[in-house]
Formats: sequence, C-alpha cells, structure tokens
Amino acid sequence: MNNYVTDAINLKSYNLSDADKIIVLYSKDKGLLKGVAKGLKKPQSKLGARMDLLAANNLTMIKCKNIDRICQAQSLNMFKNIRKNMDKLLYSSYITEIVTNFGIEDDPSSKEIYELLYKGLSRIDKAEDRREILIAVIKFQLKMMLIEGFSLELDSCLCCGNQILAEDMFLSLPMGGVICQECHKPLNVNLKLNHKIRDFLQAMLQFDFDYESDYDRKATDKVLDVCFNLLNKHIQSHSTKKFKSLKAINTIPA
Repeated sequence: MNNYVTDAINLKSYNLSDADKIIVLYSKDKGLLKGVAKGLKKPQSKLGARMDLLAANNLTMIKCKNIDRICQAQSLNMFKNIRKNMDKLLYSSYITEIVTNFGIEDDPSSKEIYELLYKGLSRIDKAEDRREILIAVIKFQLKMMLIEGFSLELDSCLCCGNQILAEDMFLSLPMGGVICQECHKPLNVNLKLNHKIRDFLQAMLQFDFDYESDYDRKATDKVLDVCFNLLNKHIQSHSTKKFKSLKAINTIPA
C-alpha cells in the first residue's frame, strides 16, 4: 500500500457500514475520487467534523485495491458560516453538485476546478446577503462552463459573425450564444437578451470572486435571478445528471 497527500473538498457522503462512511471528494491533484473514512460514525473518530460536507482538508490517503482510505485530515477551511445560513448552504450545495456532475477521476483540469470551487465556497462563506451569494454563484457558473468547454458566445452573432455592441440581441441556448437582431427571425430565436445583461455576464466571467466591480455594486436582485436561471438552464442541458439542490433553491423567496 502507498500513501499520498492531496488537498480535497468534501462533496457528499454515504454509509458503508455501521461505523464507516464513503466520502466523495474533489481533489486538487486527482479530480473526483472516493475515500473510505473508517470509524467516522464513532464518537472517538480522529477524522470527526473534518469529514463534514463542504469542508476542505489536506488529506493523507492510503492507496487501496478498490477505494482509497482516508488516513489523516488536516483542516484547511470548514466554511463555517455556510452552515449557519440556509441560502448559503443551498447555493453551496448547488455549485458542489456542478463539480460532482462534471468532475471525473484524474481530471486534467483538477487544479483549476479545485481552486475555483474553493474560491466560490470562500466567497459564499463571507457573503453578507443573498445578492453577494448570487454574484459568487454566477461567477462560478461562468468560470466552470469555460473550463468544461461549453461557454456561451456573448460577443459575436453565431450566425453572421458580426460583433454585437450596445444593442439588444437574442440568445439561443441550444446554439450556445447570441444572435443579432438581423439574424434571429430566420432562425426562430426569440429569447431576447438586453445588452446590459450581456455586459454583466462578461464582467462576471472576467473578474475574480473578491473583486467588486461597478457591475457587482449595481446588479439588482432581478438581474441576478435572471442570470442565475439562464446559466443554470445552459449547464443542465450539458449534464446527464439532475441537480437535486434546485428543488430547494426554488422554494427560496426572491
């Protein structure tokens, strides 16, 4: 048996036996993986709260034939504020579901996705209200779409190739981007997109989580809800798995 060390974030867990659990993790080095936490459900477990969902740890793992074993865990961030607020918890569960649904073992993008998830959870953890939570989630959605290779084209018309500047446009999720006013009728694309919404999405993709731009400060609840739902539809269209967290998110008062 060989030991290895990796930073990882706990995504979900399920029971293996009366005492043991399997933890689904996203690792900075190895992508999506599973680890057995022996004796986790016993009061004297050395792993304890470090195996809670949404916790980030530096793990020592033992390589095993079937599922690797979690030997030691040193806490990096427990994101404690997330567990104190239902909005934070639900939206954090949503972004971890995105990682679970798109993540793979030995993911070549593992470092990039791990750091994106860590930053996203950190920003949600520090958020002061639902607006700040949604801004963090929208940034995560856009950056994850870019990593996975299905970003929306928001600059030029997918039909004629002309750049769309300060005018309204149309959005085709199946085609993966914007259509100009001249081209939308023959294509029967009728979802109108205000150029200010487009500009906001481009800014959210460009800026880091901790950078507060004018777009962040001026975004209304309505704009944020529209953007979240639009991006969520696009993400779901590329996923073979359902998002369980959405049912609970849809019960949150706007």
